[in-house]
Amino acid sequence: MEASAADEMRGQAAVPVAVIICTHNPRRDYLERCLTALEHQTLPKDFWELIIVDNASAPQKAPTNFVLPHPRARLVGEPKLGLTPARLRGIRESKADLLVLVDDDNVLDPDYLETALRIAREMPFLGSWSGQCRPEFEAPPPEWTRRYWGNLVIRQFEQDVWSNLPRLPETMPCGAGLCVRRIAAERYLLLHESGERSVQLDRTGTSLMSGGDNDLAGCACDIGLGVGLISALKLTHLIPQQRLTEEYLARLAEGIAYSSTVLDAERGMMPIKRGVMGRVVDVLRAMRVDKRSRRITLAVYRGRNRAAQQLMHHARF
Repeated sequence: MEASAADEMRGQAAVPVAVIICTHNPRRDYLERCLTALEHQTLPKDFWELIIVDNASAPQKAPTNFVLPHPRARLVGEPKLGLTPARLRGIRESKADLLVLVDDDNVLDPDYLETALRIAREMPFLGSWSGQCRPEFEAPPPEWTRRYWGNLVIRQFEQDVWSNLPRLPETMPCGAGLCVRRIAAERYLLLHESGERSVQLDRTGTSLMSGGDNDLAGCACDIGLGVGLISALKLTHLIPQQRLTEEYLARLAEGIAYSSTVLDAERGMMPIKRGVMGRVVDVLRAMRVDKRSRRITLAVYRGRNRAAQQLMHHARF
């Protein structure tokens, strides 16, 4: 089908890039900084559209009354709670061939969208990619938290890497600033609309599930493309003080371990059943570290084991 015909079917001419922000009860100052960074993008506004998906925010916290930094900006609502349905709504609402998913606490570098579009044109073998995420902490972080910063989507590197392996950590894009071609996003949409992907691997309300971004990125590999990390793509991740507490980091670690185990199973890698002795070994390993690390390590084991038990139970029926 000719591009012009496809655009006509969508109702209006499509721009190359769609920025999608999914938000639920956003922190106003963070969202304002997110939008201000978009206003100062070097990519001309004629080349991109902006879609803000309000995911069932409370009336007093809904992202209304903001100055939207784009004449082609839209605020749409998604009443079903959860980042997964919000992302799916954003995909349906967008028209561009390149989608850039921006969290409401992300501050993109001025050339982010321009660089993302350049990568799309220069690296046609990639279907999904992201970049570096620098932290900006609301308060100085305790030194002991540093080993867990990866779980807070803090990622800095110097060399571009890519692969066609959807579950390889070294090349897996993250959800912050995730760039995905429409053809891969439509594969993700089909998984959910067909019922093949019946679980929500993203956060819902206060849940700290995490994995939908990996699943979305991995859809690039499903259709014969690659995933990667691009050093020239840079953003700042705004991190509030409450995300650096022991309680939060333990809950986050458990949610990541749980959703990662489920996602592995969804992609054909069923977990190895761990018996009593395996769990005893887990506890003995955890006892070798300090009390704070032990709590978080046990949370990882708990999330992984809980997911494995549920998967084994469903496999029997």
